[in-house]
Amino acid sequence: MADPHQLFDDTSSAQHRGYGAQRAPGGLGYPSSSASPQASFMADPVSSMAVAYGSTLAAQGKELVDKNIDRFIPVTKLKYYFAVDTVYVGKKLGLLVFPYLHQDWEVQYQQDTPVAPRFDVNAPDLYIPAMAFITYILVAGLALGTQDRFSPDLLGLQASSALAWLTLEVLAILLSLYLVTVNTDLTTIDLVAFLGYKYVGMIGGVLMGLLFGKTGYYLVLGWCCVSIFVFMIRTLRLKILAEAAAEGVPVRGARNQLRMYLTMAVAAAQPLLMYWLTFHLVR
Repeated sequence: MADPHQLFDDTSSAQHRGYGAQRAPGGLGYPSSSASPQASFMADPVSSMAVAYGSTLAAQGKELVDKNIDRFIPVTKLKYYFAVDTVYVGKKLGLLVFPYLHQDWEVQYQQDTPVAPRFDVNAPDLYIPAMAFITYILVAGLALGTQDRFSPDLLGLQASSALAWLTLEVLAILLSLYLVTVNTDLTTIDLVAFLGYKYVGMIGGVLMGLLFGKTGYYLVLGWCCVSIFVFMIRTLRLKILAEAAAEGVPVRGARNQLRMYLTMAVAAAQPLLMYWLTFHLVR
């Protein structure tokens, strides 16, 4: 029964609920849209054409990068230089430390293509130089730490100096080969691999210096310097003096003399750099 003191009827319980139920789908009182903004965008013909054109450009860009990536980063060639296994690494390290009894220094070929390093101990690789460089930096940090001289800046300077000398070596050899007009299959990556082998002897010298002082450092580093000199002579002479070696003709003439001097210079630079980059780490 209605309240006798009430002036107007209370219609909020029924009509208000009905009005709210009608507005609910719109969220805030506005009519709801039957399609999402994404669907509306895709339904627009101009938008569809833009999406299709963008997808085409992306596909063409990916194809262009895939075709030209080898010009700047020879991924296929790099895979060859890292095709090693444990047996190869062990034999190669032994050859670097004791190259005096090794007889056959020729790189094996299969259908005019050199076999992978894991099948030929004479083939150059980048695995040992890369790991040796990283280990050299770590050992240098250890040596500096034992002498209370460690700092990130000094360790960074050590790494950048080693990389700078390696880059300078490669550029100098390439320029010399160009000036001497040497026709050789020696590539830039081959040079990086051969020049990076010296880090193995540097690691041994610094470690022996930490364990046995200056005496151990000079003994081990001296042995490794002579070994790397012999290794480089016997390896590079087949690359730089390839024509004379293949024909079995003695090295004669001014041009061949220059090639021989270049080989000797590259080999002699390795012991000098090994000492220059490690002597300050042992005290």
